[in-house]
Amino acid sequence: MRIAARYNGPPGSGNGGYSAGLLATELGLGPAEVTLRRPPPLETDLAVVRDAAAARALAGDELIAEARPAPAQRADAVPPVPLSDAAEAAKRYPGLQSHPFPTCYVCGTGRDDGLALHPGILPDGRTAAPWHVPGDVSEVTMWAALDCPGGWSVIAPSGGRPYVLGRLAAWIDALPRPGDTCVVMGRHIGGGGRKADVLSTVYSPDGTVLATARATWIALPAPMA
Repeated sequence: MRIAARYNGPPGSGNGGYSAGLLATELGLGPAEVTLRRPPPLETDLAVVRDAAAARALAGDELIAEARPAPAQRADAVPPVPLSDAAEAAKRYPGLQSHPFPTCYVCGTGRDDGLALHPGILPDGRTAAPWHVPGDVSEVTMWAALDCPGGWSVIAPSGGRPYVLGRLAAWIDALPRPGDTCVVMGRHIGGGGRKADVLSTVYSPDGTVLATARATWIALPAPMA
């Protein structure tokens, strides 16, 4: 398993959703839950070790991530909004003004070869963004698309404090067609301390749920004054 440099999140490490999805495909069991133990390194050959119920990605002796079958209870779908509302919300994407990781493959504003998901905040705290589906869409791409829209439901209210993905469980029912414009939703549902629990959902152009996810995001320590 190798994460190409293109698929970064924070500088120097893999986007959490993309990296989780890449490992999840090693399970081959459908819905999966991936826990990231270390920032996934880029352009590094990771050994994938499997047992009866899990797959682990290792850099030498260091555990980077582990994937298991998803919990039996599927993540709830975040209620959708029309595409026009999602497009309006994206104009208010907080990352346009200040972004902790502007080169992120999924939600970064400083690149033109990513997914360009710009989740804006709705009045009730949900996030919404249109997603123009790329030609090379895959299950791994879907894991990536489910990542940042949930995270921004926490990052935005926190004033832009950096958070990173800790755990992501995803249920993918179908892939969108290349060239489709989908709607991706996110919602903060709880947590405590430095941890925040979020949901995310990808909807097809006709409003069908294509994928749902539940994730835990972790706030990075505040810098020393």
